[in-house]
Amino acid sequence: MNPTDMPSRFGFHSLPFTREIRVADRFAHELYERPREYLRRAVDKRMSGALIAPAGTGKTTLLRALKETLPEARYRVRYVKVTDLSKRDLCREIATAVGVAPAGTYPTLVRRLQERFANDLEVDAVRPVLFLDDSHGMRPEVLSLLRILTNFEMDSRLVLSFVLAGQPPLSGLLRDERLKDVTHRLAHCATLRPLSRQETAEYITHRCQIAGCATPPFDGGALTAIYEIGRGNLRATDQLALQALELAHDGSCEVVDAQQVTEARRLLWP
Repeated sequence: MNPTDMPSRFGFHSLPFTREIRVADRFAHELYERPREYLRRAVDKRMSGALIAPAGTGKTTLLRALKETLPEARYRVRYVKVTDLSKRDLCREIATAVGVAPAGTYPTLVRRLQERFANDLEVDAVRPVLFLDDSHGMRPEVLSLLRILTNFEMDSRLVLSFVLAGQPPLSGLLRDERLKDVTHRLAHCATLRPLSRQETAEYITHRCQIAGCATPPFDGGALTAIYEIGRGNLRATDQLALQALELAHDGSCEVVDAQQVTEARRLLWP
């Protein structure tokens, strides 16, 4: 049987469990909505926040949802995916994101960035917001750059808000004594966790429904197996569910069972 026919076999109008999901179609569970709301409030007060979550638990999707709550008429949000960079290189990455020519000395580049953020507020009448994703890999001396970028008029004026997002090592990084001036700028530190067994079943149902299938084609054993193997990790859950659907389709099955989920695990992570 042609594997491209899999969606129609199970009643999907689009391929389910892919990374391509609209913000409006996200799994709008309290686990994600409450952190998003608290981070929005922090930004709304012209302050900053942090989002700490294990890999594959929906961190970047939450950032996208947060961006959706910040209307373009009032906010100018820039996104930077951070790697292990020097201060100068991080400045260059931020400069590229905000449209500043990344030339000149490091102090000159910092001043240009501050001028751009001030211009956003004073000339364009929008609040600048900077999302720094995967920031758990930053070195303390590099992360301290945020103290400089947010220092306006002898630290007496709130101009730039930033949201740090990263995996659990970010928590330890923020406790570094050298970063007190940065952590004191955080109005809220949000966290995410893996889904529970029940939440995993609800998530699978949701992903099936937004792809057009009202009744998820997974039996109880399959749902249990997906949870026990994936441990509530969204990315692992998506991969297992999609691979198991393909196996069920290839076997001309109408419903996914636990054996197919176990086989999916072997194919995904040999």
